[in-house]
Amino acid sequence: MTEIVTTNRVRFANGIGDVLVGDLYRPHRVGGSDLPALVVTGSWMTVKEQMAGSYARRLAEQGFISLAFDFTGFGQSAGSPRDVENPLRKKNDIHAAVDYLETVHGADRQRLGALAICASSGYTCANAAVDARIRSVGLAAPWLHNAELVKPYYGGTDGVADRIKAGGAARRRYERDGTVEYIPAVSETNPLAAMFGPYNYYLDPSRGAIPEWGSRFATMAWEDWLTYDPLAFAREISQPVRIVHSRDGAVPAGAEAFAEQLAGPAELIWTDGSQLDFYDQPAQVDFAVARLAEHFAATL
Repeated sequence: MTEIVTTNRVRFANGIGDVLVGDLYRPHRVGGSDLPALVVTGSWMTVKEQMAGSYARRLAEQGFISLAFDFTGFGQSAGSPRDVENPLRKKNDIHAAVDYLETVHGADRQRLGALAICASSGYTCANAAVDARIRSVGLAAPWLHNAELVKPYYGGTDGVADRIKAGGAARRRYERDGTVEYIPAVSETNPLAAMFGPYNYYLDPSRGAIPEWGSRFATMAWEDWLTYDPLAFAREISQPVRIVHSRDGAVPAGAEAFAEQLAGPAELIWTDGSQLDFYDQPAQVDFAVARLAEHFAATL
């Protein structure tokens, strides 16, 4: 049965003095037992009104209290510098979101889980590796790379090296005078963009090109992003994990390698569709939500 959902704007601390802003999606029930609760996060550079909010609402309809939020320095959340894709900072924000879920009235503290879409899968898994409060993990179209797997997406060894060099120069400038250099998050004409090509989800105002989104990438973040290795956390994750992905999505080999190395129960479910289809297209989102709701119902 599909639940009626209420949405509340919430605020919580990130642990380093900044306030994060989120949307809490709650099945509208009167009385009854406490419910399982999920932290839901989206792709890199995105805000809560994009794919994270969509999945959070859909999972609330399936009976889960769900939180989507803006990471430190993104969207409505405080923090500076702004729009910096910092894996460690985002992992710590997810930990803070779990802290907040523990305080939510009606949320069962013994049944907390995490769902990540695309790039935040790496950050979610980094937290799950050290956070025993997370009892179950679900990943939708996860971007899980290491130094080798990331190369084809950024022009090979030379392309990665060029971006790391640009990122280092931008970081030194920030440390010298506080200037943050940005490039477009996505462009079909500018090869320097973080995503260069026909990434329609991010270009279409009826999809992901929404006013709340900053649509920019801090150049100094390149090294942190390109050298990040979420596969290294797999052996530390004993919680049950279900992954829904497509071989036409991002880094399918990374998802396979990650699933094979997980310390606990793992399931990798393949379906069809492109990476961006998992953000908002009914066929892929319906499939992912159904499989992940089933997983959380069985493990939380």
